[in-house]
Amino acid sequence: MVVNVDPKPKRLYQVWRGSNRFFCGGRLIFGPDVASLFLSSFLIAGPAITFCIKMFIKIKHENIKHVGRCYSILIMGAVLAALDLLFLFFTSGRDPGIVPRNSKPPESDEAVDVATPSMEWVNGRTPHLKIPRTKDVIVNGHAVKVKYCDTCLLYRPPRASHCSICNNCVQRFDHHCPWVGQCIGLRNYRFFFMFISTSTILCIYVFVFSWINVLEMETDNHSNIWKAMSHDILSVFLIVYCFIAVWFVGGLTIFHSYLICTNQTTYENFRYRYDKKENPYNKGTAGNLGETFFSKIPPSLNNLRSFVEESEYVAVGSVTPNFVEGHISSKEKIDIEMGNWLGEEAGYSLPEILRNLDYDDLEDDESKIKQKEGRSINSFFSDGQEMKRSVEISIPRAEIVRTEQSSTSENEECHNSHSHPTMESSLRV
Repeated sequence: MVVNVDPKPKRLYQVWRGSNRFFCGGRLIFGPDVASLFLSSFLIAGPAITFCIKMFIKIKHENIKHVGRCYSILIMGAVLAALDLLFLFFTSGRDPGIVPRNSKPPESDEAVDVATPSMEWVNGRTPHLKIPRTKDVIVNGHAVKVKYCDTCLLYRPPRASHCSICNNCVQRFDHHCPWVGQCIGLRNYRFFFMFISTSTILCIYVFVFSWINVLEMETDNHSNIWKAMSHDILSVFLIVYCFIAVWFVGGLTIFHSYLICTNQTTYENFRYRYDKKENPYNKGTAGNLGETFFSKIPPSLNNLRSFVEESEYVAVGSVTPNFVEGHISSKEKIDIEMGNWLGEEAGYSLPEILRNLDYDDLEDDESKIKQKEGRSINSFFSDGQEMKRSVEISIPRAEIVRTEQSSTSENEECHNSHSHPTMESSLRV
């Protein structure tokens, strides 16, 4: 007698189909490049600890003056460094606003009844359905186009985009930051801005007080600036390091301050989305600042520790190609969202440089490309009429017979050497 034992139930993070990495039983979620978090932590903590050690040595100097002021400088530097690391962890270790995937495409009634100006249809994964590639939704009185995600099997919410690195659709997608190893989206953008702004303040703080240490040594020793710098290598190192770093984090802080004031994302700004039309999300400078820093962060849409049926989260099976007039579309050959060949099991792979590209713009021009390809195919077959003399293709019912005729020179050669008549070889498929 065979007894069927139900498998042990699994939590959502254990059957997660994205590329994220989880720690502490699914309580912490990171991107696949979480290792870069350690590098960023070292680049922050290393100079900060060096600065605190320098100030501590200065305090213990027997001829030191203004001990209280030096203690306050040391404590403030340590607090800024701790805040910077804390904001880095909050940015990297939380759900950025991942949109839960659908286990199946939208229902046929829902797909067909959608009003959309687009004449393109998604049918690679769902050959029995016709799903519009895009549809329009109204946001603050403005029509906004949302696109269908082939990987997540859903229409992305406004301002959402699919990250090819984490393999998730993210709400209010800003960008994927390799320095924090996580996507920057709706639920962690506030902490990301606090991280880069605190890093800028820390760089300026250490830079200024390192110069003060050098100048005080110059005054105490009654020497010139170069001699004082030669006796204070730690301060010189911190000055050079912070001068270089502040251009990077400072530039990011200024850029994102502009984005916040205009209520844009990095993704939208780089695509020049609002150059020629009004931004439907802009609430004015004060309203945009309030939305970013003082609004309530929405809860995560994913309960990563909840128990789920594993069968519901099995990856979608092989894609059924849709052949139209003998042509296979690029969407059927390659999964653009994932950046991998559908035939990955066969050993094919997409070059790394193409995996992180966004192909949304290509989708908008897909109809134009098909028209050009149609003209190219017609031209090819018109130029190939001469080939019919040597190669004839016939399709009787379910069979394809290919007949190849020998050239005149080959016939003469064959006749002279073997005296055999010209033969026609046929191949049945």
